Amino acid sequence: MRITRGRVISGIALVGTSALVLAGCAAAPEEDGGTDAAVDFLPCMVSDAGGFDDKSFNQLGYEGLVEAAAEVGVEPITVESASETDYGPNIESLLGQGCDLIVTVGFALSAATLEAAEANPDVEFALIDDAADADFDGTPDFDNTKPIIFNTAQAAFLVGYAAASYSKTGTVATWGGMNFPTVTIFMDGFAQGVDYYNEQKGTSVQVLGWTGDAETSTFTGGFEANDVAKTTAQNFIDQGADILLPVGGPIYQSAVAAIADSGKEIALLGVDADLYETDPATQDIILTSILKGIKNATHDVVAAAAGGEFSNEAYIGTLENEGVGYAPFHNFESLVSPDLVDELDAIQGQIIDGTIPVTSYLDS
Repeated sequence: MRITRGRVISGIALVGTSALVLAGCAAAPEEDGGTDAAVDFLPCMVSDAGGFDDKSFNQLGYEGLVEAAAEVGVEPITVESASETDYGPNIESLLGQGCDLIVTVGFALSAATLEAAEANPDVEFALIDDAADADFDGTPDFDNTKPIIFNTAQAAFLVGYAAASYSKTGTVATWGGMNFPTVTIFMDGFAQGVDYYNEQKGTSVQVLGWTGDAETSTFTGGFEANDVAKTTAQNFIDQGADILLPVGGPIYQSAVAAIADSGKEIALLGVDADLYETDPATQDIILTSILKGIKNATHDVVAAAAGGEFSNEAYIGTLENEGVGYAPFHNFESLVSPDLVDELDAIQGQIIDGTIPVTSYLDS
């Protein structure tokens, strides 16, 4: 069963904003009047540089935190990072305010989070999109660190197949913000799906931006919607790509601008959240989105921690546990192949039962 209409159901765990409660840069965040309620349990969150209004994973994590905190009856403290130099100071500011659980949103915060976790063993930390395994021994480094990770290669495989089916030019493109495994997992899974479509249909749809080797693939160097991100999208459009998959929070906004400037019929693919639902500006161009169950995972880990049930066992979202999936085709529903949804349902079942292998860094 595919994840549709914004329903992303996950198992037990965590992390990624619309209404902001923030303290910018490295300044200490203000507490939101929840001092009395926070005596028993105080959940907190630090965003990455994308900010809590990225309409993507930061926003989803924020919403999950706020929802769980409301159910518990506490007021969370959140702090937004403007750059990577803010990560450590922002975590320290939350430690100084007595946070019991600190959720850090994004793999870029891993080093700062693990450093704080080692120095503060009585505080619980949840890391979104990171295995909390700096020594690479296959387990989280500390008892007080919970990884929330998602095997998005599986969902990206399905979307790659769909993109290859829809493409009119026979050329699609994907690129990332930075070369991190949690970024390249989308790109690699997407390319695997395109390859599988070519094998099954005898076609030769080309993938630009992903070479099969992260070191030689395309990245913008950050997660900001800027001129570099827009130029990257424009270059792929100029090379004939009519479907674009930018992976890295707000960089999709630069792709939207490049598509508008091109005057061509280009389709966009989203990541993390259903961009059709979170960003109305994409509704005319969004084919589908690769989904992570970040909101539900964050909610569950915060609620578990509030109930004294925190553990460092990793949550891994998969197609099988509905921790990953793909969004509806929305306005493109009448434009895709009539057989596509049935094909994707069959492929999803075969991915789940192992008939169709989808590889990712999580397999190592």
